[in-house]
This record gives sequence, C-alpha cells and structure tokens, in this order.
Amino acid sequence: MKPRVLSIGLFAIGIALLWSPVTYAQSLPSITINGGHGTPSQTLSILALLTVISFLPAILLTMTAFTRVVTVLSFTRSALGLQQTPPNQVIIGLSLFLTFFIMEPTLSAINHQALTPYLAGHLTLLQAGKKALIPLRLFMYQQTRQSDLALFLKMGHIPPPHHLSQVPTLTLIPAFIISELKTAFEIGVYIFIPFIIVDLVVSTVLMSMGMMMVPPTLISLPLKLLLFVLANGWSLVVQSLFLSFHGGG
Repeated sequence: MKPRVLSIGLFAIGIALLWSPVTYAQSLPSITINGGHGTPSQTLSILALLTVISFLPAILLTMTAFTRVVTVLSFTRSALGLQQTPPNQVIIGLSLFLTFFIMEPTLSAINHQALTPYLAGHLTLLQAGKKALIPLRLFMYQQTRQSDLALFLKMGHIPPPHHLSQVPTLTLIPAFIISELKTAFEIGVYIFIPFIIVDLVVSTVLMSMGMMMVPPTLISLPLKLLLFVLANGWSLVVQSLFLSFHGGG
C-alpha cells in the first residue's frame, strides 16, 4: 500500500510542477540554423567546431607523422630491454613534439591557407576545412608507398588516378597508415640489430665461463645502456626519424 501511495504522491507533485507558473517562467534558448544572408548561425558554427575538435585525436593518430614516431620510439625502448623507462607519458609527449617539429611546413601551410583566413572571416568553416585538407593530403601522399596506395585503390575498385586530387581521402588515409607502420618497422629492425648482437655476445660469454645461473640481462642491460649513451642514441634515432620524412623517405 505504501509504494502505491508514494507513486501517487510523486505523480501529483509532478503534475503540480508541470502546471505551475514557474515552469513557464524560463523559455528555451532559440537555436537557429541560418544566421542571416544564407550564413550558418553562431550556434551551428560552434557545434561544427566542437565536432572537428572531437576528431582531432583521430586526425593526430592517423594523418600525421605521429604513428611512425611513436612506433619507432617504442621499438627503441624495447630494444634496450626496458619495460617502463622512459614511461609511456614521456614517449607520447616526445612523439607529439617531434610530430609538430617534423610537420612544421605542413602546419604552416594549413595556418596560412586555412586558419588565418577563417579567423579573419574570409572563409567559412567548411571552406577552411577543405583548404586545410590540401597540404595534409599532400603530406600523406608523399609519405605513402605507391604499392600500398595501389592496394587500397584495387580493393576499393577505384581506377588508377592521374593526379592527387583524384585520390579519395578515405583511400589515402589507410594506405598512409600502412606505409607509416612499414617504415617504422624497417627502422625498428636497424635499431634492434646492435642490441641483439650484445645479447648474443653476453650469453655466449656467460655459457663459456660456466655461469649459466647468471641471467644474461643482468649483464647485457648495462652494456646496452652504455653503448646507447656512448653512441648518442637518442640523437641518432631522432635524426633518423627526421630524415625519413625530409631526406627522401
């Protein structure tokens, strides 16, 4: 009986609030589609801008140099035999700033062709997006292997293009990602080779001395760190990454 009385009471309170003058005291904000003269309203522009911002992480991960950089840095840490040093936050942060540094010409072109005119009111948000996509597509196309691009064109039943403008963006992006991963793995192989040699030498020496109970990593890890520091390893890795983009790929 009590639950029924409680339900009836809540229903009565809801009806009273619904018909009270306070409910109608505050009107809903007006949301318009057109702001006049065929231009989108400020509300719609803000909504579109928030939508673009929500896609920024995906754009950063798939349409920039970030994929190659973070993969190579992760390979470097694994080759050294380190699990959490440098920590993931440092790897991600370094990858972000290296991405900005590597893509500075592309970002400058986007700023000059799209962002500055949009902030000055000379371009709409849609026009600025199309302008910004041009240098970004050029960057991806220059870093994409023709074999990878041909693979996705074939799977998409798209005729061979004669110009970059004829390549669909949704076809270019996965081809670019595959090419980036392939290049990162190639660089990773060269990073792993000297450290594998150190591991083999240490294991052979320990076995020849009859010290089979000593973990090889106990000896090889300091040697690999020493070799990496003496060779100025971080500078070599970063320089190799930069040249892989601006030194002929």
